[in-house]
Amino acid sequence: MATAPPHRLRRVLTVSSNKGGVGKTTVAAHLALYIRALLEDLPVLVVGLDDQQTLDRFFALGELRPEQGNLKHAIAERSFDRVLRLGQYGIHFVPSPPDTALIKARATDPALLGRVLDHTDFEGLVIFDTKSDLEALTRSAIHASDRVIVPVADRASLLEAERVLALAGGRGRLLLTLVDRRSRGAGEVVSTAEQLEREIERRGLPRYRTTLSRSPRVEALLSGGPRPLSILHHGAGTAVHRELRLLAEEVIDELGLDAAAPARPRRAPRTRRGEPAGLVAGIAGVIRRSLGGRPGGRAAAISPRNGRSS
Repeated sequence: MATAPPHRLRRVLTVSSNKGGVGKTTVAAHLALYIRALLEDLPVLVVGLDDQQTLDRFFALGELRPEQGNLKHAIAERSFDRVLRLGQYGIHFVPSPPDTALIKARATDPALLGRVLDHTDFEGLVIFDTKSDLEALTRSAIHASDRVIVPVADRASLLEAERVLALAGGRGRLLLTLVDRRSRGAGEVVSTAEQLEREIERRGLPRYRTTLSRSPRVEALLSGGPRPLSILHHGAGTAVHRELRLLAEEVIDELGLDAAAPARPRRAPRTRRGEPAGLVAGIAGVIRRSLGGRPGGRAAAISPRNGRSS
């Protein structure tokens, strides 16, 4: 049996909800993008655990060929090394499988994904985007994680969120998404979002200070074409853009990602057949301009929001 390599500097974040339609994949993809923008030297890997291929459309630079491998092959080989790809915006990702039935059959051990990571030559931040269930793969991702983000958009998702928090064992935190503070039920004077905030506080559940607003413009970016468009590059004037920046900073602080980002000069990323050499070299400047940043650390300050500035 192969021996896992020595411990490396790595943080694992899972975005999980047992209810669909709460913005889970949007949060996972954009946290990868915003954290990468704020910490240019921190490698980021996104792994989707379903067969929807949304992350593939978001990050893939070209057509993904079956022989390149996907999540199914990574599970079988107990390593992401062969199948991870360098994608758009300098984000690494693992292509989605055509289906997850066979993977779930192999995922009876909760430690499975943690062992796959232990045999993967990747330093930095790993983000798992789970399916909207609490089946074997989701549980394995939660088991492997340093932090579990649980999006909550309504009362039903709040009820389901408590099940995820129980699995996370103190590593979970709620994130209010699709917030519309103008939305009220019949005869109610307090918005649905405020009711959720009060209920979360009453139950003593941990949550992020930042909330993510509902935005028709952002929804059009994500679903209005053949592939999703990033909020960072195409939604810079929206509230969601500013909120994602603040959320990324919260995650950076709580996971100690400033310390995890290499202090040494960045190595040239490994490229694979079909990927343009030096792809990442020009990405950092583009992302910095989207955030209004500068080289050598986190991007420059944006306008204060929710009483906080960067």
